[in-house]
Amino acid sequence: MLALVDVNNMYVSCERVFRPALLGRPVVVLSHNDGICIARSNEAKDLGVQMAQPWFQVRHLQRRAGLLALSANFELYGDMSNRMMTLAAAHAPRQEIYSIDECFLDFAGVRGDLSEQGRRLRAQVLQWTGLPTSVGFAATKTLAKLANHVAKTAERKPGIYARGLAQVCNFAELPAAALEAVLRATDVGAVWGIGRRTGARLHQGGVHSVFELMHADPVLLRRQFNVVLERTVRELRGEPCFGVDDAPAANQQIMCSRSFGEPVMDLARLTESVNAFASRVAQKLRSQRSVAGAVQVFLSTSPFRRQDRQHSPSVTLALRPPTADTRLLAAAATRALHGMFRPEHRYVKAGVVLVDLQPQAPGANEPDLFADDDTPQPVPRRDRTRLMIAVDALNQRFGRGAIDVASAARRSHRAPSVGAPGLRSPRCTTRLDEVIRVRA
Repeated sequence: MLALVDVNNMYVSCERVFRPALLGRPVVVLSHNDGICIARSNEAKDLGVQMAQPWFQVRHLQRRAGLLALSANFELYGDMSNRMMTLAAAHAPRQEIYSIDECFLDFAGVRGDLSEQGRRLRAQVLQWTGLPTSVGFAATKTLAKLANHVAKTAERKPGIYARGLAQVCNFAELPAAALEAVLRATDVGAVWGIGRRTGARLHQGGVHSVFELMHADPVLLRRQFNVVLERTVRELRGEPCFGVDDAPAANQQIMCSRSFGEPVMDLARLTESVNAFASRVAQKLRSQRSVAGAVQVFLSTSPFRRQDRQHSPSVTLALRPPTADTRLLAAAATRALHGMFRPEHRYVKAGVVLVDLQPQAPGANEPDLFADDDTPQPVPRRDRTRLMIAVDALNQRFGRGAIDVASAARRSHRAPSVGAPGLRSPRCTTRLDEVIRVRA
């Protein structure tokens, strides 16, 4: 038996933990540079605000309906997610963290009432972190995801689902007739992995509900769509096709990019941003014990400002030997940036991508004993592994950016803005200078 634990409206719920006055109010969280809505409270959903909808299209709801917008606070959300995941992991032998707000739990070998276990999990997470969650139990990942969807929406859709399924839904406990009624009442688009286009094609083919999809011919669906949909149907029938991966594979590439609050034309300011991005991806690279064989840097002007000169270059530099050293990665990113920068262009976005990732191995800087005499050998470099470990430990303890390469040091009068910090809430759990103060 598997369970999917999901935080309800994760970003909005994190904001409400430290600002209870937001409870019951329509709230949206905006993306970097406050461009689109990336999270919505139930009240905002009831106003018709759509996921990824541009903010300017719903800004009028501020006055008309009291809609409140907040800038994304990913540092806070990530820390709250770690706390929730740690609590959830204690309730089952195995855990797969699927996203910042979702995880699968494998209850194989766990005895007792799983629904009651799910209610205890919800109560503990709510008491210890303030985050509301929904839990769905089923025999496969796809069914557990669907059960979680029912648990999350049952309270808001009493005409479709029974209220007894709200917040904790266990398909294994439902009588056959009740389970069939739930599956018939659920649109096929609610199934994990079925997007808008696939859902529209299924509707055109006469498959509207989850029950109808479950009883479709998987071989025929594979021919008409792909093998993923066939596996989805088999999962809906209770045949496990996707196991719980408690040790996910390392990333094949790591990227950090940002849109600036205002166009940037100064090379020095871009250099600071690009080096800061290189520091960020270097730390992520070391966290998965990998090294990068190449670094890619890209810039972009705004395609919506047709009066501006357009320039969106990208440069990739090979790293020989592969490395995870922040200094070397930042130096390579700087060389790439200086080679493609063009004066008098108004850049609105920049990013750094690490590619050709490989497992970290000892002796990476040693010469190749089997290479030809004419093959140029890499110059041995000083091993700075211990230095990088110390840097990561200090940044984890004192906050991101506490220790960095000098070229990534952001100066308030030079570094480009990456959003509207006035709308961002305090980082209460990770920054000492932003901890909430309570006065008696």
